[in-house]
Amino acid sequence: MHVMTHYIVPELGPDVKFSYASHKALEEYKEAKALGVDTVPTFVGTVSYLLLSKPAKGVDKSFKLLSLVDKILPIYKEVVSELKVAGATSIQFDEPLLMMDLDSDKLKAFSDAYSELESSLSGLNVIVETYFADLTPEAYKTLVSLKGGSGFGFDLIRGTKTLDLIKSDFPAGKYLFAGVVDGRNIWANDLTASLATLQSLEAIVGKDKLVVSTSCSLLHTAVDLVNETKLDDEIKSWLAFAAQKVVEVNALAKALIGQKDVAFFSANAAAQASRKSSPRVTNEAVQKAAAALKGSDHRRATNVSARLDAQQKKLILPILPTTTIGSFPQTVELRRVRREYKGNKVSEEDYVAAIKEEISKVVKLQEELDIDVLVHGEPERNDMVEYFGEQLSGFAFSANGWVKPPIIYGDVSRPKAMTVFWSSMALKA
Repeated sequence: MHVMTHYIVPELGPDVKFSYASHKALEEYKEAKALGVDTVPTFVGTVSYLLLSKPAKGVDKSFKLLSLVDKILPIYKEVVSELKVAGATSIQFDEPLLMMDLDSDKLKAFSDAYSELESSLSGLNVIVETYFADLTPEAYKTLVSLKGGSGFGFDLIRGTKTLDLIKSDFPAGKYLFAGVVDGRNIWANDLTASLATLQSLEAIVGKDKLVVSTSCSLLHTAVDLVNETKLDDEIKSWLAFAAQKVVEVNALAKALIGQKDVAFFSANAAAQASRKSSPRVTNEAVQKAAAALKGSDHRRATNVSARLDAQQKKLILPILPTTTIGSFPQTVELRRVRREYKGNKVSEEDYVAAIKEEISKVVKLQEELDIDVLVHGEPERNDMVEYFGEQLSGFAFSANGWVKPPIIYGDVSRPKAMTVFWSSMALKA
């Protein structure tokens, strides 16, 4: 699974004035502390923040964003100072830009920024976190040499080369936050493999300096699998949402200190084996069809001009034909019928009749408006992706997911036609 992350890009220029305008981090820390929860306030590091920004409108595109580092550092110092006063003992800086192929000047900017912050960070456990990819050897060296850093975090799911760098040279006395549980997907971790990785690292950094972690923040995955009561049991055993990934982290940490939950690890191993061998994942018919594809199968037998000519002869459309968006507004009554049909409160016969009636209304309206290319209005669909996904094998749907797209758990195939039935209804309307 690939995650698309969106953020509001700061627009900066030489005259920008930074200020400590929002005390959100401080207030949330104090709120959690009042509830007895000791959190680790987390911020994007100064240099990553600037490099993730862009020149404001009217500012020359060649403007060096890193020239602003001396302006923004005092704000970071102020934030850190307030958190220390409030009782914070740990703080985390995310430095995602260290994963990029940076030149020596940019890498030096990271070193200089932490050197400037070092005195402000005194007395705190400071975690510097990276994620999503491997570090270059130069970036790795810069990271583990940062002043004030107590520990360093790595994505060891997609950072296999970084793992080699850690094994060859990790600073003594520093904590290693080993991201062995994947935070970017919804699949259960292979705990046996993760434990083996952790044990190899333990021999390098020491038992007391190794911290089990996720590969990145868990904000990219759904919240809790427990609420998914309608998922198929076998598919459900292959999954781990955020709450389950926390359990995996805890299970691995306990295993490292000799408190391995044998039953939990055995169930995980069985689920891993099931996913690898299940015929639902590897569909032989799909595999054969894919293997038989030829280059010519990716191209139409007739070119676009011939197809346009054939279409025009058949439809006799004007030069600029009128049409509408495919989906018409979903009425309250339509939503009610669909909801009751899914809840087995309305028979299939009554449901089809209701949809057919709506299609007839939509077609009649378009004819009255003299529309050239008619649509059927898609009254049978709630969300288009969900509607088609539910008709494909290899797809599963969560009831409480964080987005509509389905879970693709195996080879995808279409057991039956998906649009013919309702399209034929429109032709009869």
